[in-house]
Amino acid sequence: MTLNGWMLDLYPSPEGMVLWLIDKNQKRSRLIDPSFTPSFYVRGLEARLGQLSEMLAARGLARCTRVKKLNIWDGRDILVLEVCACHPTLFTTAARFVRRTDPSLQLFNSDLMLAPLYCWQRLVFPFAKVEVEAASAECPEGGTQLLLRDICCQDCEWSLDFEIPPLRLMQVRLEGLAQVNPAHGRRGALEIEIGDIGVGQSFHAERSIIVEDSEEPLVATFERLLKAHDPDLILTEWGDSTIFPSLVRQARQHGVRLSLNRDQLPIQKSRPRSYMSYGRILFKESSTTLFGRLHVDTRNSFIADHCDLDGLWELVRVTKLPVQYASRTTTGTGISYMQMELAWRDGVLIPEQKAEPEGMKSPEELLVADRGGLVFVPRLGFFENVAELDFISEYPSIMARFNVSPETVNCACCPDAPRVPELGYRICQRRKGITSRAVEKLIQKRQAYKQLAQEQPDQRAQYKVRRDALKWLLVCCFGYTGYKNARFGRIEAHEAINAIAREKLLVAVEMAEGRGYRILHALVDSLYVQKPGATREDYERLAQEIAAGTGLPLALDALYRFVVFLPSRQDPEIPVPNRFFAVADGGELKIRGLECRRHDTPPLIVRMQHEALAILAEAYDFETYCMKLAEAREVYERYVAQLEGNRLAPEELVISKRLTRAPRDYQKNNATAIVARQLDRAGVHLRPGENVQYIICAQDSSLPDDRVRAWTLWESWRGYDIRAYREALEDAFEPFAYFVERTPSRHQALAKRRNAFPKPLLAV
Repeated sequence: MTLNGWMLDLYPSPEGMVLWLIDKNQKRSRLIDPSFTPSFYVRGLEARLGQLSEMLAARGLARCTRVKKLNIWDGRDILVLEVCACHPTLFTTAARFVRRTDPSLQLFNSDLMLAPLYCWQRLVFPFAKVEVEAASAECPEGGTQLLLRDICCQDCEWSLDFEIPPLRLMQVRLEGLAQVNPAHGRRGALEIEIGDIGVGQSFHAERSIIVEDSEEPLVATFERLLKAHDPDLILTEWGDSTIFPSLVRQARQHGVRLSLNRDQLPIQKSRPRSYMSYGRILFKESSTTLFGRLHVDTRNSFIADHCDLDGLWELVRVTKLPVQYASRTTTGTGISYMQMELAWRDGVLIPEQKAEPEGMKSPEELLVADRGGLVFVPRLGFFENVAELDFISEYPSIMARFNVSPETVNCACCPDAPRVPELGYRICQRRKGITSRAVEKLIQKRQAYKQLAQEQPDQRAQYKVRRDALKWLLVCCFGYTGYKNARFGRIEAHEAINAIAREKLLVAVEMAEGRGYRILHALVDSLYVQKPGATREDYERLAQEIAAGTGLPLALDALYRFVVFLPSRQDPEIPVPNRFFAVADGGELKIRGLECRRHDTPPLIVRMQHEALAILAEAYDFETYCMKLAEAREVYERYVAQLEGNRLAPEELVISKRLTRAPRDYQKNNATAIVARQLDRAGVHLRPGENVQYIICAQDSSLPDDRVRAWTLWESWRGYDIRAYREALEDAFEPFAYFVERTPSRHQALAKRRNAFPKPLLAV
């Protein structure tokens, strides 16, 4: 029989590789592909490989053959042992056996996920439209099942207007503040919405339900709804860490068979963990993975939270990672699998761990090489008619345009290749790097979405989140060149990209100044320039000239009516690179470094700043700005009056902070430490990297527990510290009035500073 539809999910099972298809009528089909036999490779002494081959065959784990594969670092073929697992479930077992048998052997391709490996072999990907040839067969335990005979992809991961399968969607959350972890004591009724979602559709709930414990246990009600509506996708808030574990416990207590899975496999659950990333301690919640239907927890998914479901669909198509895994892993894993697919198709061996160490450098060489992007100190003040010129995906564009990839830097085959500025590294001229090829298509697709958004304004929001998903892949691609655990990482590639970026920014600055433009600020990949009387056409012409001069795509990102560059909070004479706000011609705001951009700012402050900025965005020049400032101040005074009159909902005052250590490890009584200890005493198990929420009750109290209170433990009789929140409102409004309410001498000092040419500051 022939089946047409979308590939919804895939995973290994004892029967073989399981595929779930859904057609346009929402009919689901479960298919088994017993022919999938994944392989990995082993390198070592010939005698040891021969013995290993016999041992694997004797245990029925794998079939082995000698093959030649490409070594990425020198571009030469090497002889290795191909270990072809007899069954997908034996793939990991065979690799583990090889490691235990002889630790001196070198393994390749041995820790790849089976789902993307299957996609590479069958030329398919999650959510692809496919045509399947299948046949019915009897199950060993009785009944029939569908065996996949052939699969043909009728889709392309690089297509722009792709169709999304018509999914039955169930949204599940708890009443209350979404950012507050229910495990910290927040409890509320279960809110459930049910409806459909598909191509070009936004979700509209057909039915909204509030489930509470009553005569019928909550888990029994949930199971009844699950069976009645049979959703393809369950979208939750805190489903991984709280909702599903709680339902499973209740099901066990009440003897209810909870059918979260469509398949008979048990629910897969991972452990939570704390980890370091770019100097910050982060926390990764546990995950609850279903089989046969999809589960996405927006509170445990960076991409679903930042780019919505459309961004997630884009990500799974280009990376070929399963939906549930892609939603929870980092975008760095996604770009890593894109690189590994290219390597796999080239016949390149994929190492288990990073195999290329950093080359030896003298202290002088290290001082030159170990630097980041170039940052100019901005001119402080209010500036009108400012253009932002932005290198389009600059670092990925450098990788694509100049062929900077870990295996192409200082290659042995091109001793006379052009040199990287400052560093003297050579870039291969004979072969295109894996990283360069991976980012090339992502850049092209992202630019195509930008063009479509201009041509189809009604679809702009959808194209934007897809572009954002691709942007995060591109951002991580640069970081992974220097990541200590990247398969194809190499610090020299990371350094080369930074060096080229610094050189191109300096060229852009010189070209702009040579044409009479004033540089107000330059930040790694963007320029803020100004010229009296310059029009949009003038700025666009400048962007084209710089793009031609640097060899990198550069565009007029925005033309601002005005930009306000703000000083450091610690010293009003010192500018900072990333604290400003700007208003574009169309009234759009660009905000950096203000409280409303921080994750720990209470909603009260965020709303006040946004309302005030919306009024200030109506100004066109300094004079009208001063007039609008009076209106914005009325907003600030209204919030102060509401605060002092106790007319605010307590949810507006909640502050969120990230734990940097376990509660018992804090030495000082700062607010975060006090709240962490309060929750710890209440029986809440906290880990470094988790967020905690609290309200300031009496900031100057001599008793630490009276100063702040964890939000889930806060009682109304405690009230809140009016003075502390009023000062926070005042601090949040101060940047808007900073350059208006200064003394004349202050104006003169600032004018003198603004006329000085900004000195570059290298970011380390």
